[in-house]
Amino acid sequence: MNAVFFSPSRIVTIGRNTFTELVRQKVFYFLLIFALIVIGNSAFLAKFSFQEEFQMLKDVALGAMSVFLCLLAILATAMLLPRDLEDRTIFTILSKPVPRYEYLLGKLSGVVILLTLSTLIMGVLFLGVLLLREQNALMETHRSLSGSPQELAAAITEIKKVAFSWDLIPAMAILLVKGILLASLTLLISTFATSGIFAILVAASAYFIGHLQVTAREYWMSGIGIHWWTRLFTAFIALIFPDLQAFNLTDDIVAGTALPMTLFWQTVALGGIYSAVYYAVACFLFQNREL
Repeated sequence: MNAVFFSPSRIVTIGRNTFTELVRQKVFYFLLIFALIVIGNSAFLAKFSFQEEFQMLKDVALGAMSVFLCLLAILATAMLLPRDLEDRTIFTILSKPVPRYEYLLGKLSGVVILLTLSTLIMGVLFLGVLLLREQNALMETHRSLSGSPQELAAAITEIKKVAFSWDLIPAMAILLVKGILLASLTLLISTFATSGIFAILVAASAYFIGHLQVTAREYWMSGIGIHWWTRLFTAFIALIFPDLQAFNLTDDIVAGTALPMTLFWQTVALGGIYSAVYYAVACFLFQNREL
């Protein structure tokens, strides 16, 4: 009989084993290498003014991080349950005193560790490239404006203003929260999915719905005579699928707008609430699933 109490050690063990299994899959190495190459080469995409170059560097790097984390969250999570069912590993685990909610939480924890590690690796590389390009820009400015102290000081101030910003760190943290949210949603889908491919397709559809629902809602609600069922359907979609555009705060940061900490914590809380709800529903569905 499964234990009815909560055991952090069991969750840590399952999470560690899940992370090890994910790291061994070469497909994720290819995705990581792709993201690192894009971020590393983003500094050499174009040679415009310093302001345009730094904006392009930030835009490309943060965009690559966002796409990679979303892909990794969906692909990694979608294959967890189908693979364990195929290998019959899940029967070995659940035959021990391991409740199903601990099994799911351990699996999700392994994905979260992978996403966090990937974010740290890409973030360190991105900030390293950004700071290196800033030093090169300062050296070039010193050489070109060595005879004019006023112009030199103004140019240095402008470079420091458009180069590194502490708002980049919370921006990357929000991208991580978005990835964790998608991992939780994919875990929920995988509890009733018939295969890993089906879970990937449904999660990818939810990803696009989450990004397009604002535009669709504005289109549906723009008419004069809006039926009540249209409003109800719109509210249902907005409730089930999170507005993923709310996690895209990088455009303002790239443009130089400061990120209010209130907005940052609200976005993190939104991602945390959705992730918790998706996990709770996944536990309910998985608990009633016949294995």
